[in-house]
Amino acid sequence: MKNTLIKTMVLAVLISSCNNKAEAPAAPAPSLAVMTLKTVSTTTSVAYPAAIQGTVDVEVRSQVNGNLDKVLVDEGAYVRKGQALFKINDRPYREQLNNALANLHAAEAAQINADIEVDKLNPLVKNKVVSDYQLKTAKAMQKVAQANIEQNRAMVASARINLGYTTISAPVSGYIGRLPKKQGSLVNAADVESLTTLSDVHEVYGYFSLSESDFINFKNTYAGNTLAQKMKNLNAVELILADNSVYEKTGVVDMIDGQFDKNTAAITVRATFPNANGILRSGNTGKIRLQIQHDDAILIPQSATIEMQDKVFAFTVNAKNEVTKMPLTISGKSGTNYLISEGLKAGDKIVLSGIDKLQEGQVIQPITTAVKQVAQTDIKK
Repeated sequence: MKNTLIKTMVLAVLISSCNNKAEAPAAPAPSLAVMTLKTVSTTTSVAYPAAIQGTVDVEVRSQVNGNLDKVLVDEGAYVRKGQALFKINDRPYREQLNNALANLHAAEAAQINADIEVDKLNPLVKNKVVSDYQLKTAKAMQKVAQANIEQNRAMVASARINLGYTTISAPVSGYIGRLPKKQGSLVNAADVESLTTLSDVHEVYGYFSLSESDFINFKNTYAGNTLAQKMKNLNAVELILADNSVYEKTGVVDMIDGQFDKNTAAITVRATFPNANGILRSGNTGKIRLQIQHDDAILIPQSATIEMQDKVFAFTVNAKNEVTKMPLTISGKSGTNYLISEGLKAGDKIVLSGIDKLQEGQVIQPITTAVKQVAQTDIKK
């Protein structure tokens, strides 16, 4: 009897426990921040690796042979156009000039004799004292004398030019490069290595490349019927230096190459930057940042997305407060925002936080929040 009573009590307790579990209330829907998307006008920037060159990068070479008597500048110095840079021993060339002048004077004397001979024979032939054959011969010698003068004048001019080449002057204003040859070195017009290089960097060119797809996108993005018109409608570009700082002056895109490089399948584009202070030099590297205007763009915080298998997703919320995992196409980004090209539209609601614990179709309790949408994003190349 006692055992039967104990069994009855245990059975009652078990039944009561099961009833309590069945009647336990369901877990409440999580309260999560939700944002309604709106379109905004924004600007994206695309950065391309660039090489910097001066507007003029010229090799300074000797045009005559000789010993380098003087080096009149130092490496890295700024020089003006026409300023003397090097002096080559000019004594051999002065002697060449003196010899050419002597030959010219001899030719001029020979012409005087030829003129005298012609003047002497003219009346004699007229009076038939001598035959006109002698006069014709004298006139021929007169022309030879004139030709000798012209030839020797050319030799004098050539000698003067060579003498002038012994002083090597700056063809443009700019900065001197390395000086591989020192005073006393033998220089030759056929030397493989130049005496130095000279860079005019009052303006600099930033050269970068666009792939075929980038070039097509460039043509489709900017207004204008021709490339020249599109370049005029392009916003000012920025130069990002090697230390990631932004150069103080903006530039303009003013040249697109006439053809694609068959080896790289890319086309070269040039941007010009002012450089009055000489901060930039030929050989600098950096990135050219192009600005692209986007109207009716969709921006969302990166924290409102989740990445799975190289794809980015966001959770949208429908009228029943059910969430759906939506794949996104990202066309740009900045520090905290994604620019969405596909997957979301204005009016959609997305979950901003707690997305790592959400399941497809789960019901949430939305909390409407306002999130500031920045107006500039970056696309990094």
